[in-house]
Amino acid sequence: MRAFTYARADDAAGAVHAAAAHAATTQFLAGGTTLLDLMKLDVMRPEHVIDINDLAAQFGSIEARKDGLHLGAFVRMADAADHAAVQRDYPVIAQSLQLAASAQLRNMATLGGNVLQRTRCTYFRDTSWAHCNKRNPGSGCDAVAGVNRRHAVLGASDACIATYPGDFAQALIALDATAGIVGPSGPRSVAFADLHLAPGVTPERETTLAPGELITGFAVPAGPWTRRSLYLKIRDRESYEFALASAAVALDVQDGAVREARIALGGVATRPWRAHEAEAVLKGGPVDEKSARRAAEAAFAGAVTHGQNDFKPELGRRTLVRALLRAAALEV
Repeated sequence: MRAFTYARADDAAGAVHAAAAHAATTQFLAGGTTLLDLMKLDVMRPEHVIDINDLAAQFGSIEARKDGLHLGAFVRMADAADHAAVQRDYPVIAQSLQLAASAQLRNMATLGGNVLQRTRCTYFRDTSWAHCNKRNPGSGCDAVAGVNRRHAVLGASDACIATYPGDFAQALIALDATAGIVGPSGPRSVAFADLHLAPGVTPERETTLAPGELITGFAVPAGPWTRRSLYLKIRDRESYEFALASAAVALDVQDGAVREARIALGGVATRPWRAHEAEAVLKGGPVDEKSARRAAEAAFAGAVTHGQNDFKPELGRRTLVRALLRAAALEV
């Protein structure tokens, strides 16, 4: 780990002001479960680290209201996963958090930090590999012709096929959440679907956050689909493992027909991935084996594989079919 300066901010204005002075070389520290990891690996090299844990007093609450759910960015993953209203009314959120990381990490990691976690691609995390456009822009992508079993089949580009690793983000994008942000230009709100960027030719740019901005919370609108929701995660082992394929599903079913379907896919894409094509297939009809398979086919119609990850589209389709059938069978 390289040398850095450390400061502690008392409030959002102080954090933003401190970051603005050296925005390009500054990182915020909350749970630190990703940042400290990557600093030790010499992947991230901030010159200034600003501890923002004191902001939890302002942005660390959970509010369940009639119009929706508000999750402060400084809420710990474990607290959100265990919250009674989240479990009852937004089970896809609770499950996405319960199935993430380890108990120790969930007790430390914040929701805001969780959605900003960086890829687990070996070529990104191991600096002995020179060709990683995400870490070393313009150098190439060794994963394309290398070890890519875990890599993305949706949303990739010639410059990067790294998979977005998170679970919670899939629930947020499926439920049309918005993110509250504060920065040098003041507060703003953005649709969560617009927070993360596709790699394109600039995979080093992962989000639309401007230098010095930080996430303050998430708003999830209420809807008849939130209770009939679930998160299904398929991985190599049952504990402390990232998804090979996952599905966040929320359904509004009336008289056996789907009025609204919300679907997001994890473990298979370069960013949190909303499967609008699959949703359109389901709308107006029943959820059965046949319709679920059609939706899954639509979700992966644009998949591109690179050898070792050739199995992922079919695994993703089967994961989505299972998730849809389980969600349809829920008693709500």
